[in-house]
Amino acid sequence: MLTAQKTTDILNILQAQGAMRLIGARVTEVDEGVVEMEIDFKPELSQQHGYFHAGIIATLVDTAGGCAGATMMPPGSGVLTVEYKLNTMAPGDGEKLRARAEVIKSGRTLTITQGKVWVMKDGKETLCAMMQQTLIALPQK
Repeated sequence: MLTAQKTTDILNILQAQGAMRLIGARVTEVDEGVVEMEIDFKPELSQQHGYFHAGIIATLVDTAGGCAGATMMPPGSGVLTVEYKLNTMAPGDGEKLRARAEVIKSGRTLTITQGKVWVMKDGKETLCAMMQQTLIALPQK
């Protein structure tokens, strides 16, 4: 069961990230080992064809994965991405992105997550990217 403190910790992680504030990311779900986030389209987040830039897609799902991992780490731990792989499967052509990340394996030091990103256009969701990620828990300061 996720504690209220863990939910607050996840919201604090998001608020502390200037990049997340810049792109307008918001948390829509927090549960043990799961975080979902969304962003709305704006031209500043696009590439040359007017779609969400792949870097923005990657940024959103990387952060969702890090936050999902953080829900299962010891209190006060920091979290950093060690590596991630992103497969894009469709253009980010839409009004909104939704990223959902889940912990696959939580270890003492390393945590593995998977994430999916959907783009919404005209009321229809299309899976546009998938991620696999490795996180490291940083010791308490």
